Amino acid sequence: MTGKFKAHTIYKTKDGIRVPGVTTITGELGWNTRVLINWANRIGLEGIEAAKYTDDKADIGTLAHLMITNKLEGKKTSTDDYSKNQIIAAKNSVKSFDAWAKGKKIEPILIEKQLVSELHRFGGTADIFAKVDKILELIDLKTGKGIYNEHLIQVGGGYDLLLEEHDYLAEKIRILNIPRSKGEKFQEEEIENRPACRKIFLNCLENYGLKKTLRENNFYQYVMEVSDETKRKIS
Repeated sequence: MTGKFKAHTIYKTKDGIRVPGVTTITGELGWNTRVLINWANRIGLEGIEAAKYTDDKADIGTLAHLMITNKLEGKKTSTDDYSKNQIIAAKNSVKSFDAWAKGKKIEPILIEKQLVSELHRFGGTADIFAKVDKILELIDLKTGKGIYNEHLIQVGGGYDLLLEEHDYLAEKIRILNIPRSKGEKFQEEEIENRPACRKIFLNCLENYGLKKTLRENNFYQYVMEVSDETKRKIS
């Protein structure tokens, strides 16, 4: 499905093993935890429901992504599933992208391409891989207050690794923050320190795997303790 209610993407390796996505892996960073807590507290005091607010903003971001990627592929975008305000906000994001793209020759190669790493065992969906004025670029679209360090790790670490494994070599990696409203601003950042992004991402991936193992070991230990206690009671 290409609308608002499309199913959550599930990534699997060739042998059918389900693997985590890039954003799940970078969730191991936790760099913005305190900021998010303070933000949720602030809007709660303003009488705004955090879940509804974030869902609305996520829908705007989804529509903006869809409008831009469909436009690059020459497709029409259905807005039937979205509210009038969401459509207006998404169109504002598209205007920012169009202003950036003006005068550039963009030749799409991959658009919203779902990829899986058999080597590192994770998946992800790269927004745009294209020739921009004859230079191969990985472009990631963000709709929000700005470009954060977590975004650098997602794109310069996870998505770049995925593309490379599938023989798509980006000469440049660029993040575009396309604002939805007057309270936000357009930002553009080219990722320079790709080795650091990759190393941090792989550390997150390792931590994710270790955490799963930790839970499994704790469960196994719990089962063994219960079993031993049961044996003692029977004897």
